[in-house]
Amino acid sequence: MLEPIQYAREQAIAQPVAERDKITAIVKAVVRTADAWGLSNTEAAALFDVPTATWSRMKADAYRGVLDQDKVTRASLLIGLFKGLRLLFNGPLTYGWPKTANAGPGYHGKTPVQVMCEGGIPAMMKVRQHIDALRGGV
Repeated sequence: MLEPIQYAREQAIAQPVAERDKITAIVKAVVRTADAWGLSNTEAAALFDVPTATWSRMKADAYRGVLDQDKVTRASLLIGLFKGLRLLFNGPLTYGWPKTANAGPGYHGKTPVQVMCEGGIPAMMKVRQHIDALRGGV
């Protein structure tokens, strides 16, 4: 039986980011993910837990704030999910899966985006783990 990988606690905690170049790169990656998935501004803002006005600034490359631990965690989960989907699927589901209704356990007919918007970081982690498990990961 395989044992789960144990990570050092400090490795599992996302650290806030205040460096402008890193913030810009992270925000661009999240915006590209939202665009690839066809998310509305409301959905994207909810997933990143920012007001829609802040999301609009992020999309326009006009965001001048810092990224706290919560935002870095959300970005990591979204970008990891994006990458996992690209590795798992080849075709329309690569970008369409997050907005496709899912009858599987934990989704109850909702789309993964709906589940993540409603459940925040814990739901985002479960969706990410679901995709990682389908790929054969832990």
